[in-house]
Amino acid sequence: MSVRAILTDIEGTTSSITFVHDVLFPYAREHLPGFVREHAGSPEVQALLEDTATLAQRREADPEALIGILLGWIDEDRKATPLKALQGMIWAHGYSSGAYRAHVYAEVPDQLRRWKDAGIGLYVYSSGSIPAQKLMFGHTVAGDLTPLFSGYFDTRTGAKRESAAYVRIASEIGQQPADILFLSDVVAELDAARASGMQTTLVCRGPQGCPADPPHPCVTRFDQIRV
Repeated sequence: MSVRAILTDIEGTTSSITFVHDVLFPYAREHLPGFVREHAGSPEVQALLEDTATLAQRREADPEALIGILLGWIDEDRKATPLKALQGMIWAHGYSSGAYRAHVYAEVPDQLRRWKDAGIGLYVYSSGSIPAQKLMFGHTVAGDLTPLFSGYFDTRTGAKRESAAYVRIASEIGQQPADILFLSDVVAELDAARASGMQTTLVCRGPQGCPADPPHPCVTRFDQIRV
């Protein structure tokens, strides 16, 4: 099959899970209370707090009560859209201040460039918000990688374990699902993408490598992928 576009996950695929969980999440958790208190009056943050109250089934969007809920969601690693948006705003400050740079695996930047030079469209699909995705790829240890990507998708498109989300992405990209290759380290996500008609590849970054009988084509590095 031909590959006209590649859609990639981030955590465990292009970038280490430990960077997200050991750097980004703790930074957001530490700074979220102060950020919400300082910006609760802004229309954008106010709307996100109202969305948080709705998801938490709270009648009123009291900032202090919602701070506690949001911190609990961080601890649960809950994929809540308003939380992801707030985290993205907080991470923007960390990137701009130079508090950290985003991790990417060593072979990823060059392989992305090779695919782009070959005329393959590159897209990101992550549970993190689109602004957070752009921040991450814009401030990597390998420099700004955002010029390599043609589009970004997050949970506003749909859940990553539901095939309907991948159908929507294919439509927005303007390609048939069969011409899109989805890369992820999560089998359930790959199952959903395959159900939509997409090609799939499991990326196994851990020391154990690919399983003996992988449910999807499996690689341990991007430069092992043949398109």
